[in-house]
Amino acid sequence: MWKSRQFAAAAATPNLPAGVRIYAIGDIHGRADLLEQLFERIDADLAKYPVATAIEIFLGDYIDRGPKSAEVLSHLVTRGKTHRTVCLKGNHEIYILEFLRNPAILKSWAQFGGLTTLLSYGLKPSLNPGDEEQAELAEELGRVLPHSHRQFLGALPLSFTCGDFFFVHAGVRPGELLSHQRDDDLLWIRDEFLSHEDAFEKIVVHGHTPVMEPDVRRNRINIDTGAYATGRLTCLRLEGDEISFI
Repeated sequence: MWKSRQFAAAAATPNLPAGVRIYAIGDIHGRADLLEQLFERIDADLAKYPVATAIEIFLGDYIDRGPKSAEVLSHLVTRGKTHRTVCLKGNHEIYILEFLRNPAILKSWAQFGGLTTLLSYGLKPSLNPGDEEQAELAEELGRVLPHSHRQFLGALPLSFTCGDFFFVHAGVRPGELLSHQRDDDLLWIRDEFLSHEDAFEKIVVHGHTPVMEPDVRRNRINIDTGAYATGRLTCLRLEGDEISFI
């Protein structure tokens, strides 16, 4: 377990309420194998260090790019039945349900790895589907998409707050109250957020922008380590005023 005291020099070290531990997980992108391994690490940590309230927070981008998007969603649905989980919406989750209503969006979705998601549900898209094939694929996905997946995707919140931490997929717009953030920024923002060095209302824990190692700063923590390409799915562990990675 790697620990950091990055916030020690801050005027007030960020904290979680007593008896609460958070496991925050970065972008999964279809890597069901890494998610399974991570569940084992979390369960081992809970067995070794019991806590009154453990919350597992997933920061979005469960699908696309990696090979097993459908399996990732099934794992998350199942996990939520036995553990306290919070699954946030990522920008990639916008596309799958919209595709059912608007098949033409596949032109954009395919650029973000959407074809691998269709493959994970047993569909067989061509590399450059035309209008007719797009409509057929959307109809077929509508038939095979489990109701539990549809419910899961339709109920994803955009953010979660606990103690001195604000959890979100992409980040927040500097200068705006956390309660007044626009959906597009929570899902897509990059440069304005990443370059901001002053404090936000809370420490922002986010993914969306891949980094080689977890990026712990005084105002934010980036835990997207590009799992689909690097094989590293990061889990941030927060308890009291301590942060660590498992």
